[in-house]
Amino acid sequence: MSMLKGANTPVTARRVRVELSWSTGPSVPEVDVSALLLDTGSGRVRSDRDFVFYNQPEHASGAVRHEGRETGPGTATDAVAVDLDRVEPGIGRIVLAASAGGGSFGRVPGLSVRVVDAASGAELARYDSTDATVETALLAGELYRRQGAWKFRAVGQGYSTGLAGLATDFGITVDAARPAAPPPPVTTRPAAPAPAATTRTPAPAPVPPSPRPAPAAPPAPSSAPVRLTKVTLTKEAPTVSLTKQGGTSGALKVNLSWQVRKQFKGWGAKLGRAIALHGDLDLDLCALYELADGSKGVVQALGNAFGSLHRPPWIHLDGDDRTGGSSGENLTVNLDHSRDFRRILVFVTVYEGARSFADLDATVTLRPQHGASIDFSLGECTVPSTVCALALITNTGSDLVVQREANFLVPQRGVSPQRTVDHAYGWGMNWTPGRK
Repeated sequence: MSMLKGANTPVTARRVRVELSWSTGPSVPEVDVSALLLDTGSGRVRSDRDFVFYNQPEHASGAVRHEGRETGPGTATDAVAVDLDRVEPGIGRIVLAASAGGGSFGRVPGLSVRVVDAASGAELARYDSTDATVETALLAGELYRRQGAWKFRAVGQGYSTGLAGLATDFGITVDAARPAAPPPPVTTRPAAPAPAATTRTPAPAPVPPSPRPAPAAPPAPSSAPVRLTKVTLTKEAPTVSLTKQGGTSGALKVNLSWQVRKQFKGWGAKLGRAIALHGDLDLDLCALYELADGSKGVVQALGNAFGSLHRPPWIHLDGDDRTGGSSGENLTVNLDHSRDFRRILVFVTVYEGARSFADLDATVTLRPQHGASIDFSLGECTVPSTVCALALITNTGSDLVVQREANFLVPQRGVSPQRTVDHAYGWGMNWTPGRK
C-alpha cells in the first residue's frame, strides 16, 4: 500500500518490521535507521533508554530492536523490528527516524520506508520520500496508538541538524565528547570453565511531525549520555584505532548477524535453496588468540571451548546461535586486560546447513563499552568458502587496532576450517578433531 506524506493506515499485524531502503552508489551517504519510544503525555522519551539505534540496539522491554543493515546489488536496507504486544502502556508513539552520514538526504536516491508483517512478510504500508534536499536526519514515519489500536503515519519531516539534533528535540541527552575519567572495569559474570576439546595449545529548529502537548518536565537521564559516534570499515578504510577512540577498557562485544539473500543465482543457488528448505544453517563465531606471554588458543563452540572473561584468555563466547537474524553470534573481549593480548583474530565457520557462505548477507559489529561502535559488511562470497576471517585486533604496544579482514578462505580437501585460518594467519597451532 503506497502512501502520501501525512497519510495514515491501520496496522493489523502484532509483530512488524519497519524497513528503510535506498539506492547505493559511490557518492551516496551512509544511512542509519533508529526508533524513539515516546511517552503518551509528554511526546518525549522517558529516558535515554527509549532510543533504539546502532549503539543501543534493543529496548529494555524487548518491544523494539534494531536489526541492522542488509546490502544487495545497488541497494541497501536498514530495519527495526517492533513487537506491538510488548510495547509498554505508557508509550503512545514509536517514531522511525533516519540519519545520513557524510551528506544530506537530497543525495540519497530511491528512499522509501516499508512496514511489513514480520510473520508473513506481507507489505502493510509503504512511503516513498521524493522531496528531501539538505536534511541530514529524517522522521520517516511513526507507529502510534489510536483508540486501542495501532496505526502507521507517513511523516517525511526533515532535520538539518543531523541525528543529534533530532534526538535532542525528543529529550535524548547526547554526549559528543570523550569521557575524561577512566572507565569502570568489566562487570560481566564469570563463565564456568569448560575443556577445549579441539586443540592442543601452546542549526535550524525542526518542525514537529505532529501536534504534541506542551512538554513536561525533562525526563530523568540514564546513567550515561547517548553516544552517536560510529565507525564503518570498508575496503578503502579497513582499520580503526581503539586507543584513539577511547575504547581500550571495559567489555568489547563482537556480534555476527546474517540472513539468506532472497534471490539465488549461479552456483550459489543450490546453497540458498538448501537453506530455505531445511532452515538449519549453523555458523560458528570463533576467535584465535595470542597472549603477551606467547600462549595461543581458540575460543569456539566446538569442543565447548567458550573461554572466560575473568581469567585467560579474557575472551568469552556467549552461546551458539542458529538463526542469525535477531541476536546472531556474540563474543566478548575483556579490554581491561588488553595489555595481555598480542592479537585476536575473529573468524566464522560454516558448521552445518551449507557448503559455503554464498548467498548470505552478514554484518559484523564491534561495540566497545567506551568509544565508537564499529561495523562492516562481509560483502559477497564468490568462492566455495567455509571459513571467513572477520577482524584482526592487534596490540602494537602503543595502540590497539581493529582491522577489517572479510577474507573468505577455501580449505583444501581434508583440511578443517580452523586449520585453514590458522595457516593463513600464521598461528602455528596443533589441531585435533572435536564436536559440539
